[in-house]
Amino acid sequence: MFVFVAVWPLSVIALEGGLEVVFAADLKTAGLDATAIEAADSEREANADRAAELTLATLPSLNELKVLGAKKSSYLKPSRAAVSQHSQRDASVFDQTIKPILNEACVDCHGPYGAEASFDITAIDPDMIDGGDAEWWQEVLAALSKGEMPPPDEMEMEDEDRATVVEWLSDEIHFASIARRARDSHSSFRRLTKYEYNYALQDLLGEPWDFAKDLPPESVSEDGFQNSSDSLHLSVSQFETYRQLARRALDRVTVRGPRPDIVRWRHSMSDAAAIEQRMYQAKVKRLEKRFEDDAEKREKQIETATRLYRNPGTGPYYLNVATGEKARAKWEYNGAVYAIEPVDTANASQDEQEASASSVAPVVEAATHVAVLPTGKRSYLTIELGNQIPDEGLMRVRVRASRGHDQMRIPSMQLVFGWRATNEGRADVRVSKRDTPVTATAGAAETYEWLIPLGEIDPRNAERKTSTMGRFPSPSEYIRVVNSSVSKDSDQPADIVIESVEVDAPIYAEWPPQSHQLIFADREPNEELSREEEVDYARSILTRFMPRAWRSSVDPAAVENKVALFQAMREGSEDFQDAMLEVLATVLTSPKFLYFAPRAFTSTEVSVPPDTQVSSRQQNSADVKPHDRQLSAEDLATRLSLFLWCSVPDERLLELAASGTLHQPKVLLAEVDRMLADPRHERFVRHFVGQWLDLRALSYLAVDKSFSQFDPSLKEAMQQEPRAFFAELLRTDASVLDIVHADYAMVNERLAVHYGITGVEGNEFRCVSLDDDAARGGILTQAGLLAMNSDGEHSHPLKRGVWILKCLLNDPPPPPPAAVPEIDLADPEIMKLTLKQRIEDHRNQPACMSCHQKIDPWGIAFENYDAIGQWRDEIKGTPIDASSALYNEQVLDGVEGLKRYLLNSRQDQIVHAMVEKLAVFALGRLLAFSDSAAVDEVTRAVRQDGDGLKTLVQRLVTSDLFLSP
Repeated sequence: MFVFVAVWPLSVIALEGGLEVVFAADLKTAGLDATAIEAADSEREANADRAAELTLATLPSLNELKVLGAKKSSYLKPSRAAVSQHSQRDASVFDQTIKPILNEACVDCHGPYGAEASFDITAIDPDMIDGGDAEWWQEVLAALSKGEMPPPDEMEMEDEDRATVVEWLSDEIHFASIARRARDSHSSFRRLTKYEYNYALQDLLGEPWDFAKDLPPESVSEDGFQNSSDSLHLSVSQFETYRQLARRALDRVTVRGPRPDIVRWRHSMSDAAAIEQRMYQAKVKRLEKRFEDDAEKREKQIETATRLYRNPGTGPYYLNVATGEKARAKWEYNGAVYAIEPVDTANASQDEQEASASSVAPVVEAATHVAVLPTGKRSYLTIELGNQIPDEGLMRVRVRASRGHDQMRIPSMQLVFGWRATNEGRADVRVSKRDTPVTATAGAAETYEWLIPLGEIDPRNAERKTSTMGRFPSPSEYIRVVNSSVSKDSDQPADIVIESVEVDAPIYAEWPPQSHQLIFADREPNEELSREEEVDYARSILTRFMPRAWRSSVDPAAVENKVALFQAMREGSEDFQDAMLEVLATVLTSPKFLYFAPRAFTSTEVSVPPDTQVSSRQQNSADVKPHDRQLSAEDLATRLSLFLWCSVPDERLLELAASGTLHQPKVLLAEVDRMLADPRHERFVRHFVGQWLDLRALSYLAVDKSFSQFDPSLKEAMQQEPRAFFAELLRTDASVLDIVHADYAMVNERLAVHYGITGVEGNEFRCVSLDDDAARGGILTQAGLLAMNSDGEHSHPLKRGVWILKCLLNDPPPPPPAAVPEIDLADPEIMKLTLKQRIEDHRNQPACMSCHQKIDPWGIAFENYDAIGQWRDEIKGTPIDASSALYNEQVLDGVEGLKRYLLNSRQDQIVHAMVEKLAVFALGRLLAFSDSAAVDEVTRAVRQDGDGLKTLVQRLVTSDLFLSP
């Protein structure tokens, strides 16, 4: 796209990413004196500014560029011919047409006498089907099509010649990929990842608990994904670890004996204020005794203690509703002086316990005192519960709360579980998954409730079963109600007013719990059975459990094998349940559960309706009949569930697989819609986005203390934003190109404050509209991704450049060569340079130039963002220069120039890269050359259908790439 604006004596051409100024005459050669030249220079600069303003006014918006850039897509052309036509192609075209062009443009640098980057283009085999250099030809195609090669300052290649070579390479690679895909096979045989194993146990056993926390973290493939078949294997010794984990999980989800008694704690803020008053009065008595002989000092000390007690400052406090009198709300662990006793429930009837377990909030009396939690770093209320909190079951916490008087903002509330055994031995764990908005108005408190699985709280106080209350180390544990609202000006308070707190544990909705009944159906816990009845019951349990665990129909002989194992174990077991759980643990330790080994189906497995069309690859492959290379129905169900739920298939998927209809396109698409509507698809969003964008780096980010606004809540929001944005793209089927730029953002209040966006309240993420300004919108300008690609103190153009090439464009640069010279920061002349000038100086060294020419401009474009992703226009008074030229002389003028260039010239590469990233994650293996044509076909379908992210998932799932073993 070109826009031409004429302003005498110069012309301005608006190119894809920047402005190029062309002068009508060289005034210095016209014989003018220095004064005239200076005046002409001034006029030229003024005219250039006016021309730039006129040009920018005529440029399309970034959203308009999405439409204009899409029209250039090569994928809008019809699909290439099928592989059977390859034999008709003229092999002499390479020798007669392509080779002479490459010899002319490439051999000087990449020939037998000058193989730069160890690449000799005359030595690679042009036969891409049977030769061994197909991947090298892919690199050549990429370099030519992006204008990376030949370097503009080395050798020119005519546009017509470039188009000829690019078209020939594109066709040859496409045809060769199809032919090799029909001939070759690629194994996706792999172990379940740690997170897949955990989700699989959750779905099988019916509890959303962390069953895999003791497993080590997974390694990461060269593409950045954890589910790669290259690394997911097990040693023999590791099977025992998995058996122990499985048995532990089964023990947790099953129960024995009668329903446990409920322990209750009831704590009104009147009680809490009374405790604080006792602490104050005790301190006054101590001061009176200590200074009984010094009246003046005694009065001064008591006055100080009273002032601290009555003036809480910015922290939490108790408020007497009738008098308005305040008292600070504090807590200390020594002596368990703040611990409250539980209500005695040992003699409560079963009916009373079931009533207590209900979700109906109790009726409460009007409060005489309340606790007020303003916003701030230490705004929380501690309720110490002692050492009687159970190990398992649910802990129900109910808080009666409201907003402060005349308060418009809606505050947010978190729940924390913690303990402090000693000054050093302590823990605080946030146990509320999401922040709770306190919507109740002043004087009309409502009850807010959490159900916390006690077995999931880690760590617990190790002293709670060995030490005595009031002794040291302290065995006590507590909960904290936290005001997690963003701090703002004093005229915008977000106080939480608390009337009472109630805690009950352990809570069970029914006994035995549903998770127990999933395994031991139709029987009461510890029901007496004869040995013959036990064997029949064991067979029944295994017949139900094994197909779900192994994700396929199970041969009766396999069931009988486990029944025999049960009989052998029963002799040495405590009871039926103990023996049964041990056998089920072996089912969950089988490779049929731990591994995914895709297989081709047999001809009877799939029911294909008459109107189903067979792909061109299958129609024309000489050695492959239609459907012979398709995935078995049961493995298709597993691959689909691992992709979209990171877990094993549910009963619906297994039923469709067993019926032979899952391969049907309409059925498969309906399942994709169903699965993406299920909350379990959030696992896919979490793990794909985290691995694709390498968000681990943000978890370990340490920020310089000068960034005082960087706090844990901002870091957490930074981590969540990319996932929330991706989830919104998926939900609305928005364009993949919104990753580059969008006129909306997904933010919560903390992040909105960081970005300077007004009108956002609360800690829940929501979609907010932006203007078409390039500074925000899309993934590239999200603060978390910019921050994790800094060094925590300064921006880091190199890290940011590598990240965008690797994650967005799927074109990672090569690793740096050995003995790369470092920038000498001790050199005073170097220290005078701006960061951009230092990079350019470093890049000009021969050992560094080839890599940095490819990386630096992408990173320099982000220089207007500091180390935590905030916008800036200058550094220490020096205006920021965020412009730099790519290897093809394309200028990226800051983030706007970067976005314009990507949307105008790199759309195909961006969409293709997203298809590749999702395909790697979906298949659980790295892509090979033989996958190239299939990836291109998915990309073509997505581009022709409008680039929607959900559309991409649908096209991928119904592609040959996904449906093949």
